Amino acid sequence: MLIGAHVDYEDPLAEATARNADVVQFFLADPQGWKAPETRPDAEALRASSVEIFVHAPYVLNLASTNNRIRIPSRKLLAQHAAAAATVGASGLIVHGGHVNKGEEVAVGIDNWRKALQQAQDKGGLPTRVLIENTAGGDNACARRFDELARLWDAVGEFGVGFCLDTCHAHAGGEKLLDIVDRVKAITGRIDLVHANGSRDGFDSGRDRHDNLTVTNNEPGMIDPELVAAVVRAAGAPAVVETPGGVEGQSADIAYLRAHQ
Repeated sequence: MLIGAHVDYEDPLAEATARNADVVQFFLADPQGWKAPETRPDAEALRASSVEIFVHAPYVLNLASTNNRIRIPSRKLLAQHAAAAATVGASGLIVHGGHVNKGEEVAVGIDNWRKALQQAQDKGGLPTRVLIENTAGGDNACARRFDELARLWDAVGEFGVGFCLDTCHAHAGGEKLLDIVDRVKAITGRIDLVHANGSRDGFDSGRDRHDNLTVTNNEPGMIDPELVAAVVRAAGAPAVVETPGGVEGQSADIAYLRAHQ
């Protein structure tokens, strides 16, 4: 079982070594910005490494948006990051499911997803597989509730997308972790990556605040860590912790997951 962490983009391989990680995830550019990724001097080393690589797309990217000023640049940013992810040998590009605005139909956002992937396919396809990630909040989200996820997958599954299951997002989004792998695979047929995160908030809170799996500041997180470990075991996919505490906190979470596989 490959287990690792989301790390700083400056030197991902050094960060992997510090955490004894089998896999790393990182951004290729400012996660809150629209700039295209720059060429990485360590691209060849990343491709040659035994560490599995995943790239997370910027948070601003929203392929579902009905706003042309967001949707059209999002399509461009998706293509740029998919191309850059391929240069580092990434196994997948994680993209949040996105949302439409209050009062708008989620079905329109789902169709915008389809149009974006159709456009990319018409231009020759994306060189890195897109992994759609479930999200934590918003009543107008395309991948918070699994009934909406099923509608999304009906629209985009033909384009070869994969799925990234985030345990914090599922918990905060109102989807119980018990049997969640079976429920996801019944929709998507696959799980390509698990974001194995605790949560600082309660079930169905809609709040995306990650916590460590191990006890932090003598206070347990809001998710039983054994449930997270069980998700990783059942998924049979690489797992990444996106948890606080830097090397120390993430190393402890990685060790916990390894001990419970």
